[in-house]
Amino acid sequence: MQISDIDYGNSFDWGNTSKDYAKYRDIYPEEFYQKILDLNLCKDGQKVLDIGTGTGVLPRNMYKYCAKWIGTDISENQIEQAKRLAAESEMDIEFYASPAEEVDYPDNTFDVITVCQCIWYLDPKVINEKFARMLKPNGKLLILYMGWLPYEDKIAGKSEEIILKHNPNWSSYGDTIHPVYVPDELNKNFDIIKREEFPMDVTFTRDGWHGRMRACRGVGAAMNEEQVKAWDEEHWNMMLENAPDIFPVKHYMSYAELQVRK
Repeated sequence: MQISDIDYGNSFDWGNTSKDYAKYRDIYPEEFYQKILDLNLCKDGQKVLDIGTGTGVLPRNMYKYCAKWIGTDISENQIEQAKRLAAESEMDIEFYASPAEEVDYPDNTFDVITVCQCIWYLDPKVINEKFARMLKPNGKLLILYMGWLPYEDKIAGKSEEIILKHNPNWSSYGDTIHPVYVPDELNKNFDIIKREEFPMDVTFTRDGWHGRMRACRGVGAAMNEEQVKAWDEEHWNMMLENAPDIFPVKHYMSYAELQVRK
């Protein structure tokens, strides 16, 4: 996969949807976080770097497990929301805006580096060398993904149809359960020690799913104001016709645990 393949090379900006992202993208169920804990990662004093942190969903939800988190994201707007949400909960998490390829810490700084929902945006040749250097011996790189299943879930499928109607350049439709993407370049410095995929249901309200869709790359991050307005009306009407007040949406989690080779 190359960055040029994403949305056929058309531009998007996560900063355009940061407010919706902060409100509606904190959706991972408890079993998502439990799977990370079962790997003995992101807990008990470990130093963790979260790349592409967005609004800090992963560090904020796992803060109670006592790792020391640093979160970075290319979007200033996303980091602004992450800082606000962490401060409101009195969480001591360091957040700063930077492209992943420019994040730089001394050798052997981190026990774990997490990359959640964003590995395909990164330059694998750069991160392979940099992440390997910043990780401690036997340190872990954890690549995480959760996606909805449009062919198995009616509401998810209808939502995708409406996004594509208003933004045919969106390329992330039609997901099925499959292994998370691990760039070949990472084989130079890392060994894959475990990977797994499994289905899970995520519960939403009508407003919650509508907002989660508006906060996705194909809508709020890519459409102009007029397009978002048209999408908003059509998608909400679809929700009123097809979705109860509270309902599950079929998703799956996919992860790969990599260990640095030193």
